Amino acid sequence: MIFVTVGAQMPFDRLVKTVDEWAGENGREDVFAQIGPTDWKPQNIEWTQFLDSARFFEKFDASETIVAHAGMGTILSGLVRGKSILVMPRQGSLRETRNDHQVATAKRLLELGKVNVAFDEKELREKLNEIDRIKESSPIGPYASSELIKKIREFIDQA
Repeated sequence: MIFVTVGAQMPFDRLVKTVDEWAGENGREDVFAQIGPTDWKPQNIEWTQFLDSARFFEKFDASETIVAHAGMGTILSGLVRGKSILVMPRQGSLRETRNDHQVATAKRLLELGKVNVAFDEKELREKLNEIDRIKESSPIGPYASSELIKKIREFIDQA
């Protein structure tokens, strides 16, 4: 299953519409989306506006691939579970968010090889066409590394 999520705070119609159109054109019946508070409704995929935490992680865990906005909560949840992750960041210039923090996040995580990124609808369609070949991410631990914790403690002790 492909699980699409836009987070709980705002809709991301550009992402969901592209996935919905792609699923319809390609006969994909294995897509479920959490679309947020929007008036627009998908035609080709199963969807809901909101999921409680238990249902969210039920869908998340049942999926092979996560397609999402570049929100850190979603990305970290996917990395901890070793999921294949494809993100399309919201853009401040399109008023999808306050600024381009999601673009910066996506660029950095792409550099680190942690996620697959599409920066626009055309690129998202291209990546969706390859979705069954996107490799799983290497799982990360659910907590900060002991080395990072040690460095933070040293910094605090010196303050």
